[in-house]
Amino acid sequence: MLLRITVFVMMSLGLLGFGTVAWLSMQPPAPSAADGGQPVPPPVVMETILIAGRDLQAGALLKPDDVGTAQVPHDKLPDGAALDTSASRRVLVGGMIRKRITAGETLLQRDMLRPGEHGFLAAVLSTGMRAATIGVDAITGSAGLIWPGDHVDVLLTHELTDPNRSAGQRVAAETVLADVRVIAIDQQLVQGAAPGSSEAKSATTVTLEVTGRQAEQVSVATRLGRLSLVVRAARTAEPELAAPSSVKGDPQPPGITWAGDVSPALSIGATSTKPIPNVVRIYRGNADGQEYKF
Repeated sequence: MLLRITVFVMMSLGLLGFGTVAWLSMQPPAPSAADGGQPVPPPVVMETILIAGRDLQAGALLKPDDVGTAQVPHDKLPDGAALDTSASRRVLVGGMIRKRITAGETLLQRDMLRPGEHGFLAAVLSTGMRAATIGVDAITGSAGLIWPGDHVDVLLTHELTDPNRSAGQRVAAETVLADVRVIAIDQQLVQGAAPGSSEAKSATTVTLEVTGRQAEQVSVATRLGRLSLVVRAARTAEPELAAPSSVKGDPQPPGITWAGDVSPALSIGATSTKPIPNVVRIYRGNADGQEYKF
């Protein structure tokens, strides 16, 4: 009985295989390019390239946020297009844009003037402007969050050594420059790293775009005290004048903040800034001494 079942199964498998071969032999051959048929197209290879994420004006510095991406077929890559790699971004970011670029347009190296190229800094400056560099640290430089293209105020904090001044008038802060453009951080106009990334680092020098008169003011201010940078909003109103001084007996010019304005404790008892007279007592023989004040 078992033998019969085995033979029956083998015959069934043989018939199934024979039927399959017969069916395949009756099918027409697949068309080929030689027979005039259409070959199966290969899969399309896509590449990710760098494009402008927004409209960019000529003369501006390319920031990381200005860069977008787009996918195009490999065989249709624009001439000179940069693939989306960290190396390509470092090459493009920080360059000065030679011409107006619309949003979605491919970013090309030939449309950028790179830092270090001849005439780069002069090309970045507006007509009639100068480049003035100041030293900063992690605190005065806004913790490394300032980028080329930002607008800042420059504050001067200095200590006055006049002994006749009250405690509330020994330290003062004032705005030396308002709304000036940052054009360089350290020796590079941009590092190419996004804020907060492992590549970002605190700056030691910041170069500002200033007028000739402002350049002189910066030069003097660096000798007077400590300079700090304050980042301005992208859209801001005119700077407000400082409030009147809280130190009695000494009117405050606009734009100056005294130590007494910050700490009321320093202004307690500061009702007058008149110097304390020096007293000398002179004795002649056994007579009582006579005081002289000057």
